[in-house]
Amino acid sequence: MGMRHALRLGLAYFAAIFGLGFLLGTVRTLFLEPRIGALPAVALELPVMLGAAWVICGRLVRGRDLTTGARAVMGGTAFALLMLAELALALAFGQTLTQHLQSYATPAPQLGLAGQILFGLLPLLSGRRA
Repeated sequence: MGMRHALRLGLAYFAAIFGLGFLLGTVRTLFLEPRIGALPAVALELPVMLGAAWVICGRLVRGRDLTTGARAVMGGTAFALLMLAELALALAFGQTLTQHLQSYATPAPQLGLAGQILFGLLPLLSGRRA
């Protein structure tokens, strides 16, 4: 399968996880964080998101003869789009670029970023060619 197909798979992977993440992130921010703090809230959300990402990624790559390069393009595309969407949301909610980047110096966003990196790597781990 070509790189164009891998880009489309990356877009689909991003869209599915971004939609779920937007929903769960809203619940986390409005209900969990005020009660238990940012880091525990992210720690509770992260396994749900990664579990969903594993299932969605698996469904997207199942039955496709994707090379390692195509899976890397899929994951890289999804990760890049996710990071851009996260930045766009931060800017839309009044943060500056500097504030957004500085937030990664704190534990909760660091844990979230680690999960996002793993999300981007899942296509390399899922649906490996025999």
